[in-house]
Amino acid sequence: MKVYKFGGASVRNADGVRNLRKIIDDEQNLFIIVSAMGKTTNALEKVFEGVQKGDKDLSLENVAALREYHAGIINDLWHGPKKLEKVDALFDELERVAVGTVYKPGDAELWYDTIVAFGELVSTTIISEYLNYAGVANRWIDMRRCFLTEQRHKDAGVDLEASEPLLKNALAECVENIFIGQGFIGGAPDGTTTTLGREGSDYSAAVVANILDAESMSVWKDVDGVLNADPKIFPDAEQIAELNYLDTIELAYSGAQIIHPKTIKPLQNKNIPLYVRPFGDKRKPGTVIRGMSAPVVVPILILKKDQVLLTIRSRDFSFVLEEKFATIFSLLERFRIKTNLIHNSAVNLSLCVDNSWHIDEAIEALREAGFDVMKAENMELLTVRGYTDELWRKYARGPQVFVRQAAPRGRFRFAILFRSLAACCAAPSRSNRRGSRRCVSCSRSCGRCIFRCRAGGVCRAGIWCSSRCRAVRRGSNAASWCSSPSRS
Repeated sequence: MKVYKFGGASVRNADGVRNLRKIIDDEQNLFIIVSAMGKTTNALEKVFEGVQKGDKDLSLENVAALREYHAGIINDLWHGPKKLEKVDALFDELERVAVGTVYKPGDAELWYDTIVAFGELVSTTIISEYLNYAGVANRWIDMRRCFLTEQRHKDAGVDLEASEPLLKNALAECVENIFIGQGFIGGAPDGTTTTLGREGSDYSAAVVANILDAESMSVWKDVDGVLNADPKIFPDAEQIAELNYLDTIELAYSGAQIIHPKTIKPLQNKNIPLYVRPFGDKRKPGTVIRGMSAPVVVPILILKKDQVLLTIRSRDFSFVLEEKFATIFSLLERFRIKTNLIHNSAVNLSLCVDNSWHIDEAIEALREAGFDVMKAENMELLTVRGYTDELWRKYARGPQVFVRQAAPRGRFRFAILFRSLAACCAAPSRSNRRGSRRCVSCSRSCGRCIFRCRAGGVCRAGIWCSSRCRAVRRGSNAASWCSSPSRS
């Protein structure tokens, strides 16, 4: 058995679905995991937004647009007007959910999962019907009945032990040897639909591969393989031929768009190789991820956007030590806040975290626990593995930089948090202007920084800190802690 996973970009139109048909040609004993088509998940989030606001027109407008979009793909595949009763039934059900839901804020994540799951249900139904029409016998599998997840919505984990008999029993009843299942979704113990986190289709495919003892798993993408950087941001990105499991986990955790962070463990447990292959040309080798690999010789650059900087301080100015860490991180775990970068001083703990639904709730809980918390939004985090002096000089300084963190040279890694990568690259460094005094809170050279920064010690190099900054007195966010120039 092989496992193939196709993302939404690969099947965003009829040509993509036809190309999927070509890729699986002559394959036997194949399990295919498919994501929602194109930007369907984003549109379904608009449907959910309408449910939240009680705006039925907004929800129905987006449902109608999605129905039309998928109808266009169907008509193109069948070369003329075509009705698929199963697809129409799914959209009818989605409309009933959109207009009939009695929304309660406490059920937000439940209804989110229920609504966005329709993207995968519709895409796999269309592809299964088309493959049967094209002469490829297959069986559509409802992964909500085969993946038993924890009782958790929006980012559920799959119970491998409990899911194994469910999936194997579903396949044992089939005479077909090609199966089509949904990525991203599962079922909770109470019978409700759960999702595995954005981009969770990779994880779905890995769980299937683990349960079925697959010989390999392949992820088909619109690139030739794994690149050392996003080519849309870094034009000189290069392909990496091989990666090992450990490196891949580290890169995925740092935000690399290689594979979903939870994907590797089910594969590693059974030593199943993972291939990242180009959707446009299946003859190309792509990138292989396995237990052992050749060393990566090029730097890897990972840019995460929509980051939030939280600076946490005890109200009594006591040291931020282990007992405080325990309180802080247990609260973050409660609200499912993922920390990407940690930087601490004697009295401050600065955390770079993903923006999420619950971040304001987490901040309020921290304040109730006796901490002052300041928040800066719209940040970007760049992590570089295998960095060079050139990359360090280019990215790790300048007025846009908030936090810099470098590992020992032998560990080949640095991370920086800044307002904008483009601005950081364009702006010359202005540090050490006019006297090169150091901020006593953050120890950075800040030109005319002659006063102690009372707002938490996050000081942008080259921007003048002021203890008399009016924004600080107003209690503004961390982005306002440093004023340019100081008028004190």
